Amino acid sequence: MQAIMETLFDVVYLSTVIILGLQMILKGKNTYVKLFGYMSVLLGFGDAFHLIPRAYGLLTIGLEANATALGIGKFITSITMTIFYVVLYKIWQVRFNKTKEETKVLTTSIYTLALIRIILCFFPANDWLNYNAPISWGIYRNIPFAIMGIIMIVIMYQEARKHQDKDYIYMAIAVFLSFFFYVPVVLWGTTIRIVGMLMIPKTLAYVWIVLIGYKDFRRSK
Repeated sequence: MQAIMETLFDVVYLSTVIILGLQMILKGKNTYVKLFGYMSVLLGFGDAFHLIPRAYGLLTIGLEANATALGIGKFITSITMTIFYVVLYKIWQVRFNKTKEETKVLTTSIYTLALIRIILCFFPANDWLNYNAPISWGIYRNIPFAIMGIIMIVIMYQEARKHQDKDYIYMAIAVFLSFFFYVPVVLWGTTIRIVGMLMIPKTLAYVWIVLIGYKDFRRSK
């Protein structure tokens, strides 16, 4: 039952973010909407590399027997999620008309953290192909990622309050929730498998982010 329900959830999730993203790319009339489209498609295709092997494992011979595919998928997803937040940062700049000079230090910080995170993902010690990969490296590579998330939450909330932008208050909440549900999975997901279920509300938080962008797309039409 878990295998069927989780697979259905993943199919609906991936289809939703990719279809909405493609609509925003193809029909969007401005840079802001198109960036949301690229971010949504990146989210969907990136997660597909992990979720499709996972669904296959659940429905057939088990997850451990598909450790290699799952590990490669997790590696790819880790990188695409990092880029996801770089694009989200760019969306924030466009939304609130931030100039390059005004955000020079902040931009450098976001790009540096993203680069550190991606470099850490390439270290052999991550042991991606091992089903029981070391928790320590899961923590190391997620430290710069978490800092990126904290920065995004703070700057989104601050600008949303300043401009009375309700959508971006919701956006800040969605980013916060995505990390709130993700951190326990990083810390205990390998040893306490049930904790992995927190990836469902984490995924819904990402869908919320996409829907906020799609709402602006519909408005622009």
